[in-house]
Amino acid sequence: MSELRHDPVQRRWVIVAVERARRPTDFKKENNVGNNPTVCPFCDGNEDKTPPEITAIRPAYTSPNSSGWSIRVIPNKFPALSVEGDSGRKGLGIFDMMNGIGAHEVIIETPDHNMHMADMPIEHLFEVCKIYRERIKDLHKDTRLRYVLIFKNHGETAGASLAHPHTQLIATPITPRTISTELDSARDHYMAKERCLFCDIMNQELALGERIVLTTERFVVMEPYASRFPFETWILPRVHSHDYAQSSDELIFAFAEVLRETLHRLKVALDDPPFNFVLHTSPNAVTRPGKENYWKTLPHDWHWHLEIIPRLTKVAGFEWGTGFYINPTPPEVAAEYLRSLEQ
Repeated sequence: MSELRHDPVQRRWVIVAVERARRPTDFKKENNVGNNPTVCPFCDGNEDKTPPEITAIRPAYTSPNSSGWSIRVIPNKFPALSVEGDSGRKGLGIFDMMNGIGAHEVIIETPDHNMHMADMPIEHLFEVCKIYRERIKDLHKDTRLRYVLIFKNHGETAGASLAHPHTQLIATPITPRTISTELDSARDHYMAKERCLFCDIMNQELALGERIVLTTERFVVMEPYASRFPFETWILPRVHSHDYAQSSDELIFAFAEVLRETLHRLKVALDDPPFNFVLHTSPNAVTRPGKENYWKTLPHDWHWHLEIIPRLTKVAGFEWGTGFYINPTPPEVAAEYLRSLEQ
C-alpha cells in the first residue's frame, strides 16, 4: 500500500507510491543539452563572449578576462535580478511589489567543456566549493540582499541551457519561501526542544541506517524520509553548522570529497541523469526593523545542507493542484542501491 509521509522541515506531505516502485534501470535517460565546445561562451578562449569576470582563479601572469583560468565567476548575461538600484518596496492595493534588485552570477567550474563534477580532481572541486563560500560572504556585505542561493542545473531537463559545467548564484532581496518555511520549522523545533531539527533527523537516520547512503567523519549522505523525487539525496555536516560561508577550509575540503562521491554514485546508478542541486545555507543575518529577535537563534537552530534532485519524474497536475509529490521509488530502496555502489 502507498504511504503518505510528512516532511517536518518543509511541512508538506509526500506520497510514496509503493505499488509504482521503480528501480534505477526503470528510468529512461533523456538527452542532455547540446555539446559543442566550438561555440560555447564558457570555454577557454571565448572570454569575449561573456560579461567581464567578477573574480577568477588564474595564474598571476594572465590578465583578467583572458584565457588561462581554472575557474571564472561572471555576471549572468541575462540576469533574473540586477545589482543596481534600491528595493522601492510599495503596496498596490492588496498587492505588494518591489524592484528586481539582487545579483545573478555564473560560476564556470572548469575550462574543460566535458568535465563532469563527479569526475573532477578533488583539489579542483575544493576550489569550486571555496568559490561558493567566498561569493556568499561577499554578497552578504550588501544589506539589501537577504538570501544567496547557490544552485546547479545539469542537463536540459534540469534547466541547463549550456552543457559546459557551471553553477549559478542568485541573491534576492527577500528570503525565498522554501527557505523561510525551513527556517520557521527549525526555529519552532528549537524553541520546543532546544535542539536542532536537522541534527535530530540526522541522528535518527544514523540510528536506523536504512536511508543512509554513506557517512564520513564530517558528513552524512542520506535519502530523506519524505523524499519528493526518486533518489533525492541530502548531504549534511555531522557537526552542527548553520552557515556555509563560515565553513573552514578543512570542512569544505571534506564537503568536496563527499559531494564528488555522491554525484559519482548517482551518475553510475542512473546513467548520468539530469539533476539539480541547491545549497541551503544561512540567510544574510542582518537585523531588520521590527525583527530584532528574528536571527538570534539562527546559529543554534539552522543547519546548512545540500539537496540533490535527479530529474527522473515530471511534476504534473496533481502535484501543482495539491502541493503533494508522488515518488515511485521509496527512499529506502534508493539508499540501498546507492550503498551497493560503494567503491
